[in-house]
Amino acid sequence: MSLLDDLRSLTGALVDEAHDHALGELTEAEVVDLLRSLEDLKAAACATQADLAVRLDHTVRAREAAAGVAAARRGRGVALQVALARRESPHRGRVLLGFAKDLATDLPHTRAALASGRLNEHRAMIIARETGCLDSHQRSQVDTDTCSTPGAEDEDPLDGLGTASLAGQVRARVAATDPGAVVRRQRRAESERRVSVRPAPDGMAYLSGLLPLTQAVACYAALDRDAKAIVAAGDPTHPGKARSKGQVMADLLVERVTGQASADAVPVTVSLVMSDATLLGAGHEPAHVPGHGPVPAQVARETVARATEQLQAWVRRLYTDPAGRLIALSTTQRLATEGLADFLKVRDQGLCRTPWCDAPARHVDHITPWAEGGATDAENLQGLCEACNHAKQAAGWRQQALDTLNEVAGRHLVETTTPTGHRHRSPAPPPPRPADPTTRQAPRPHVDVRFTDLVDFVLAS
Repeated sequence: MSLLDDLRSLTGALVDEAHDHALGELTEAEVVDLLRSLEDLKAAACATQADLAVRLDHTVRAREAAAGVAAARRGRGVALQVALARRESPHRGRVLLGFAKDLATDLPHTRAALASGRLNEHRAMIIARETGCLDSHQRSQVDTDTCSTPGAEDEDPLDGLGTASLAGQVRARVAATDPGAVVRRQRRAESERRVSVRPAPDGMAYLSGLLPLTQAVACYAALDRDAKAIVAAGDPTHPGKARSKGQVMADLLVERVTGQASADAVPVTVSLVMSDATLLGAGHEPAHVPGHGPVPAQVARETVARATEQLQAWVRRLYTDPAGRLIALSTTQRLATEGLADFLKVRDQGLCRTPWCDAPARHVDHITPWAEGGATDAENLQGLCEACNHAKQAAGWRQQALDTLNEVAGRHLVETTTPTGHRHRSPAPPPPRPADPTTRQAPRPHVDVRFTDLVDFVLAS
């Protein structure tokens, strides 16, 4: 029996409902021992996955070299294959492949500690990250000092060591080995300062700023100081609304970044996609902001109501066929390419269509390449992030749009075939469901939605 057969048999044994009775007969000590053994198994599996990722990379590069592919283009798409196999995002696939290469070249003791269960994957990745600024020889020395297997009578230095303590020890060894490398890494980190936004539950979002430590502390201290003063004064600008210090800090951040008089007066257009039942009736289906995530129905209605009071709300209509597939989008744009890009943004909800990739879609990509006769229409176009668009250009990758209405309720469906022949399907997210004309829905009386005749465009606040 092959290793693959053994693993499938073990997986079947772990998920087999018949083992529930056996688990119920375990003593407390046996339960703890089983938990520990499964953790060791997970670590060993991660080490093997890293070995396999490196082997795949070597195999692909060798094949492409034999085929005459330019050195700079060899290995494209390997990280995406790793991501698809592990059901991770493409970014995570690149991180995992780089980590696997580190274990195979510079960090053999870390790899051995992972395989034996002395480290889990997260802690092993911390070692790889913290030693990344060193050259190969220096990195191997820190690897030896941190993770070398102890003698029979020696105490394991990793036993009982917390994640933060491990990271601190590695940083200290790195700084002692090459102080200049640490300074250079910090300078490089400062050059990568940025601001980002990502979805959070319940219609919220995280606005994050990666800043040098002193600047970040200064920003927080200023918000904290002024928020304490406002709370202590009784919050005079919000009588009857007792805001917490955290709420005041958040509002101050919005006001100071945007220059608004109040945090609620947002003049920036934010596209909201929702059904007519959600907008005008009592529907509960969430709206969504393309590329960011869902917004509760009631919150979306209230956002529109506030916007219409200042004549800031516009509507663009979506059209679906009887199967529920999005087929058209009203537009005031003259250029069809811009209108088509807007259509794709709504259909794909602004996210990359690659399975498990949550990155914002940056490129409008031909599923069947234009050079191979692919049409520039909604059926043959998809939104992809930059990394996924480049990865699919590697040799051996194929994509096609499938017309399988029954399988995905009429939604646009893309099938990706990797160089190894594995297939992955990506259906477009379900569009908003229109109101059933045979069912009367009472409008919510406390939401006054009014629209002007000025424009007919994007629902916004």
